[in-house]
Amino acid sequence: MPEPMGFFTDTTVCIGCKACEVACKEWNQLPSTDGGANTLSGHSYDNTRQLDGIHWRHVKFVEQFAADREGGRWLMMSDVCKHCVQAGCLEVCPTGAIIRTEFDTVVIQSNVCNGCRDCIAACPFGVIGTNPVSGTAQKCTLCYDRMQVGLTPACAKACPTESIKFGPIASLRRTARARVERLQGQGRTRAYLYGDDETILGGLNSFYLLEDRPEVYGLPAAPKLPSRNLVPGSLWSGLGALLVGLVGLVSFRQRRMEENGATRGEGRRNV
Repeated sequence: MPEPMGFFTDTTVCIGCKACEVACKEWNQLPSTDGGANTLSGHSYDNTRQLDGIHWRHVKFVEQFAADREGGRWLMMSDVCKHCVQAGCLEVCPTGAIIRTEFDTVVIQSNVCNGCRDCIAACPFGVIGTNPVSGTAQKCTLCYDRMQVGLTPACAKACPTESIKFGPIASLRRTARARVERLQGQGRTRAYLYGDDETILGGLNSFYLLEDRPEVYGLPAAPKLPSRNLVPGSLWSGLGALLVGLVGLVSFRQRRMEENGATRGEGRRNV
């Protein structure tokens, strides 16, 4: 059985070149745009805007500068599907189109997907979208076809600074923790890992080294599974059903009382 595989993305060495985006699109034969103009979004040098059915890699640019452009910094992060150990998309898929591979990654089988979009709503990271050509949900597969023949995913292969590291999760965690320790020793005390342990959805098979709060990078601080809402949701549904039942019972009794009163009145008139 192969080891769990994944990505460790070190945002401190990302230069925003988008080589990962291009490599991903070329290998997976994804269109450059969704039919609109491929123009800048207004958010720094971002032109792909988000992860979705045709953008499986997305380089984020976070500018942190004062009005005079002095004393700030530029945060960059190549974002991708997290291939969660506890995956909300897999949990809600009604057709079994979403599977966990032998590498512990999460893949959507387009030939089984019925386009219901349940997985899109269930993903706490917003990485899944519908491919307008196929009409099915799609996202990063961690280059499953390349992994099956021992190749590195296209994005990691193309990254010129090795910001995107690919390999066995256990090895990546050791590398990532050593990197954080080294950065903190250099005075970059805000460096930390996001998703490298079980506290976030059982662990993310694509985790990150960050230097600011998760929300700054567009990541949720405490992502939740859809199942977390089942108990309170069921309680509210049960309470609602109980109220509807009580209203129906009261209405039924009132109608019966009115019918009985009308019957007695009709009997007295006949007498």
